[in-house]
Amino acid sequence: MSRTSNRANGTVIRDFLSVADLLEEPQLAQLYAYLAGEGEATVREVMNALDLPQGTAYTYVNRLDDAGVIEATSDGQPRTYAAHEIDLTVTAADGEREYTITPALIDAVGRREIDEDIDTYIDRHGVAGLATALTYAVARERGEVTHRLMARDLDISPLAAEIILQALRPVVREHFAIETAGASIADLGVNDQDTIDDA
Repeated sequence: MSRTSNRANGTVIRDFLSVADLLEEPQLAQLYAYLAGEGEATVREVMNALDLPQGTAYTYVNRLDDAGVIEATSDGQPRTYAAHEIDLTVTAADGEREYTITPALIDAVGRREIDEDIDTYIDRHGVAGLATALTYAVARERGEVTHRLMARDLDISPLAAEIILQALRPVVREHFAIETAGASIADLGVNDQDTIDDA
């Protein structure tokens, strides 16, 4: 998995700015998430896995290396890279909520280009909202909450809660060791119209 960063000489501001790029650019987030999941990879492996042109892959790897969120792990050719573990707690813009930026959250942000539901949720609720939804998604997979409880807690519709929980399910399964419990609407075979009428 990813390496823990030794950033004793770094500053909190530099760390945040480095991570901010990942949260604003889904392709950078995808690259980071890939390296975090693989442990180490060459630029060629990144190109193949993420279907990136060579120039783009090198540009992204260099940007993340310069930002200090990944590092070269070999001097030989081809050079391999590994992701630093990220665990940074920030306060949301409203000043009332804190959330932690983790590889799982970065992975979820990276999926916004390929998952319209995640993209829409970020547009409506921001990255802080997605972080909160990810917390509920983990709890949902553990059988601790339902989409209705999430909807009530966050003051969103049950349908919106179910949609984002379903979208985040693959992220939760990749990043957390959870024995699944409970069932989702998809598992139960309930159609969307029933859910909409219920909302």
